[in-house]
Amino acid sequence: MSEELLINVTPQETRVAVMQLGVVQDLHIERTSSRGIVSNVYMGTVKRVLPGMQSAFIDIGLERSAFLHVADIWENNADPKPIERVLHEGQSLLVQVIKEPIGSKGARLTTQLSIAGRVLVYLPQESHIGVSQRIENDLQREHLRTKLQSLLPEDHKGGYIIRTVADADDEPDFAADIDYLDKLWRAIQVAVKTASAPQMLYQELDISLRVLRDFVTQATTRIQIDSRATYQKMNEFALAYIPSAADKLEHYPGVRPLYDLYGVEEEIERALSKRVDLKSGGYLIIDQTEALTTVDVNTGGFVGLRNFDDTIFKTNLEATQVIARQLRLRNLGGIIICDFIDMDNEEHRNAVLEEFRKALARDHTRISVHGFSALGLVEMTRKRTRESLAHLMCEPCPTCKGRGEVKTAQTVCYEILREIVREARQFNAREYRILAGQQVIDLFLDEESQTLAQLSDFIAKPISLQVESTYNQVQYDVILM
Repeated sequence: MSEELLINVTPQETRVAVMQLGVVQDLHIERTSSRGIVSNVYMGTVKRVLPGMQSAFIDIGLERSAFLHVADIWENNADPKPIERVLHEGQSLLVQVIKEPIGSKGARLTTQLSIAGRVLVYLPQESHIGVSQRIENDLQREHLRTKLQSLLPEDHKGGYIIRTVADADDEPDFAADIDYLDKLWRAIQVAVKTASAPQMLYQELDISLRVLRDFVTQATTRIQIDSRATYQKMNEFALAYIPSAADKLEHYPGVRPLYDLYGVEEEIERALSKRVDLKSGGYLIIDQTEALTTVDVNTGGFVGLRNFDDTIFKTNLEATQVIARQLRLRNLGGIIICDFIDMDNEEHRNAVLEEFRKALARDHTRISVHGFSALGLVEMTRKRTRESLAHLMCEPCPTCKGRGEVKTAQTVCYEILREIVREARQFNAREYRILAGQQVIDLFLDEESQTLAQLSDFIAKPISLQVESTYNQVQYDVILM
């Protein structure tokens, strides 16, 4: 299926939308102030070694120390050693980021370096040539491996992984990648000699150039960029390293914003909502928590087929495509529980699961689907490598503190009444004044007016009301006059 890439650039952020049949299938956002650090190489300092966890905390110059597990320490022999025999506090260490800092967790590191090119990944500490598991044809795998081996001199050091994109190219240009990666590695080696930890030695390409390296395939028909400067930068990079992509680049000079023209802005707004409507009339409810994400499928107003079983089946089938797309758009990771509408028919369940697996197969992120559980839930995991769209673009509501709900005006009224009783027992004020939002004050003037009068009689002091327009529904103050 052909696809188009839309790149929107501002000084603050760059956004990349992957379009198929006019619909946004994937979205990537990189902000100048918080650019991703995965694949960056650092000279770090060991801050703490934790033998009990077989892990260490490494200072690489970020706000939080990064995390290194013993399994991610490259060793030149097959005899693994405990981490306390490999690392010590104060030691300088060459490391690479394999996972972004997420929430309260620091970045995850490895000492096994890898540098990505267009069709190859260079492994300076290895000696073998591997092939992406997504290239399934054994003859093609062997052909690519043989071709790459023929281009390497006998004294060449380091190994390679042939990327999936090499299978899509008619004749992948391994020589250009080998030259490009050799230059990068030599530059890192030079930087190591004079590095003072903590220090960054290599920074991954920005997202506009990663688009050319990682996103462009034979299915890509056009890449539109709304910034002339970024277009020129991408064109120079493409001509130097990926000539086949240069002809697909176009500068969009239109007056109407590119993302408005293609409806991407509306799609981003929908991707931040809990509810996602289905064309049939059904809908999804997507809840993202710290530990997992739940997706609930509902028929809603869809009652159009012959019987209820067919209605459920049709809704679930449609939901598989939408769920797979929403996982990519929102970049949801970790444990994901999908609660499809209950189906008694075993064939329907198998068909829905098969369709779901097909829809998920288009995802570039590693996914594992465990099928229907005894409770009728589909349990799955999706590799989490960076913050989700909601975590990137939103923050917890200052009113509900992330709960998703706020106390009712009546609940707040009763809290205020209890507060006045507490204050009256401790202080002998002349008057008590309630400062609160409009809804709470309205309730005191109407339904709770008698309750307020009774309290005033009980404490034998007047109680006055004052609307504070800047207060939300749960904010209030009791002032002693």
